[in-house]
Amino acid sequence: MHKTVKNRRNTLEAELKVDLSNIGAFTLDEEAASTRNCENMIGVSQIPLGIAGPLTLSTINNQKSTIYYIPLATTEGALVASVNRGCKAICQSGGASVDSYRVGATRGPVFKVANLKESNMLNRFLVEHFTDLQKVAKATSHHLTLTKYMDRGVGRYRYVRFIFDTKDAMGMNMVTIATDAIVSYIKQKTGISCLALSGNYCVDKKPSWLNVIEGRGIKVWAEVTLPSSVLRSILKTTASKMYDVWLAKCMIGSAMSGSMGFNTQYANVIAALFIATGQDPAHVVEGSLGITTTEMVNRKDLYVSVYLPDLMIGTVGGGTGLATQKEALNILGVTKSQKFAEIVAGVVLAGEISLLSSLEEGSLARAHQKFAWK
Repeated sequence: MHKTVKNRRNTLEAELKVDLSNIGAFTLDEEAASTRNCENMIGVSQIPLGIAGPLTLSTINNQKSTIYYIPLATTEGALVASVNRGCKAICQSGGASVDSYRVGATRGPVFKVANLKESNMLNRFLVEHFTDLQKVAKATSHHLTLTKYMDRGVGRYRYVRFIFDTKDAMGMNMVTIATDAIVSYIKQKTGISCLALSGNYCVDKKPSWLNVIEGRGIKVWAEVTLPSSVLRSILKTTASKMYDVWLAKCMIGSAMSGSMGFNTQYANVIAALFIATGQDPAHVVEGSLGITTTEMVNRKDLYVSVYLPDLMIGTVGGGTGLATQKEALNILGVTKSQKFAEIVAGVVLAGEISLLSSLEEGSLARAHQKFAWK
C-alpha cells in the first residue's frame, strides 16, 4: 500500500475508532455477490475511494451538531478535493441544518380498461378496497406498508402509483413483488387486467417532474449561511459574486437549456456517494433532480440551500451488504436511511458551494489541471 494512503487511513481509523482494514482489499464474498447482486459474475470492478470532511450537520429539531467523514468513490480527479473544500466552508460557518421527509418507494402499473365506465369502476374499487390492498401487500413482506396511492385515467388506460414505506431498505424488489400481488388481487375481484407492472408512472430510474412534485423515496433539505469571512478566506469570493454565478447558471442557464435539475452538480456528488455505500447507481438520475437556492444576507453573507425531492436509498439490502460498501456506511456511522439521506443532502450542499465559488473565481480548470491532468 502507498505510504500516504496508509497514513491517511490510519489517521481516519484513530479519529473514528473504526477498523478500515477491509477498505480497498479484495473482501467480496463471491458466492453471495454472484447469487444476490450480479449474474454471470466474472470479477470485480474497482473504483478509487476517497474521504472528505469533516462535515458538521444538525437537524432542525436537534441543535447538537454531528461531525461526519464522507466516503466518495470516483474516478474524477478534483471531486473529493472540491467536496472537501465545501465541507470546510460549512464547518467554519457553524455547520449546516438538515431536514427530511419519508415519501416512500413507488411502483406504477398500468391497467387496460374497456372504456371510461370501466376506468371509473377501477378508480372506485381502489378507493373502497384500499385497506384490502394494504393487507395483500403486507402478506408479501412484513418490512413494508402500502401507505397511499394516486391514479389517473387516459383513453383505455388507468395508471396507478402505489406508495410504500420500506423502512431502511431502498425497497424496489419488495414493492415490485407487493404490487404484483396487488394487481393479481384486482384482476381477481374486478376482471380488469394489468397491462404492465410498471407503466412509467412510478417513475423509477428516469428524470420526471412527477417525482419532483410528489417526491419519491426520501425528500431532504440542507441549508447554511456563509459569513463574508469564510467566503473570503476559504472560497476566495464574495456573496454578491457567488450569487451572480448561481443566478446565471442554476436558474437562467437551467431554464434556457430545459434542465430538470436547477443545480450545479448534484449527480456528481450523489454518484460518488451511491457507489461508495452500495446504492443502486441507476437512481443517481433521480437524485440529480433538485434545486439550489442562494440569497444575500446583510449584503455580505450568503445563504445557500439545496432541495432533493427524490432520493431512493437504503442502509440495508442491495449492495449495502458488500464488504467495502458496508465499511463505507460504517465510516458515516449510520444505520437509518433517513439519517443517511440527510447526510447526502449535506454533502451535496458542500459540492454546490465549492463549485459555485470555483466557477466565480475562475479556478475550475486549474483545479482539474492540478488534480486530474497528470
